[in-house]
Order: sequence, then C-alpha cells, then structure tokens
Amino acid sequence: MGLNDLQIYQLAMTLGEQVWFVVNKWDYFAKDTVGKQVVRSVDSVAANISEGFGRYHYKENINFCYIARGSLLETRTWLDKARRRSLVGDDQYNQFDKDINTLGVKLNNYLKTLGKKASDSGYKAEEPGIFYENSQMSIDWDKVFQTHNDEK
Repeated sequence: MGLNDLQIYQLAMTLGEQVWFVVNKWDYFAKDTVGKQVVRSVDSVAANISEGFGRYHYKENINFCYIARGSLLETRTWLDKARRRSLVGDDQYNQFDKDINTLGVKLNNYLKTLGKKASDSGYKAEEPGIFYENSQMSIDWDKVFQTHNDEK
C-alpha cells in the first residue's frame, strides 16, 4: 500500500484544496492574517501524515500523526475565527467542520492501528550496554585536546 492509497492522506489533501479554494477569494488583509495561517495548518495535516508514512517505523509514524492531529485542530481554530469574522458562511463552515470531524475520527483509528502494530512487533529501541563500556579502550585525552588546539 502506498501513501496515495491511505484514506486519511486523501481526505487531508482534499480538505487542504477546499480550504485553499475558499481562502484564495478573500481580500488581501484576510489572506495575510487568517488565510495564511489556516492554509499552513491544513496543509500541515497531509504533510505530516506523509512524513510519518515515509519513516517506515511505527513509533515515528505515530509521532507525525500526533502532529497532524494537532494541525487538524489548529485548522478548526482558524476556521472558527474565519466564521466569526464573516470570512466563511455557516454552510461552508459546517461542511469544513464535518470534514474535520470525519478526518479526525479516521486519523484516531489509524493511530490506534499503528499503536497495535508497534506493540505487536515487539520492537524496542535499545542500545547495547557494551557500546558505553570503555574498559578495553584507552584514550590519551591530552593528545586529543592538543590536536584540537593545534587545528585552531
């Protein structure tokens, strides 16, 4: 399965394009203040989903999905501000709200699936303790610092 097959990615991309289409019609001041913020936050949702997907590690994917979820909620905040400032009408806002809710539920379900896969894999990020033992290693620190000072 590729990134483009991932339903949450498709939904996030579509939401981003819908927000862009609406914001693009606003006047300069509205675009420069609220518009840039809402476009950045909504675009960040898809961007973080794709970055997590590309990491190929469950735990990293989970972290990027948490960031995507935060960006999704930030998007809702900016759209709330847009509605309060009469930049989007109630019908448009309600559609965005419905789409955000749908994506949020699906993103949470995806996170649950990733969490289960991460715990089922038995993967533990551990470093071998031997790496830090220096009992068989002798370092002449005076020589190290002397070489460093000679380079200056």
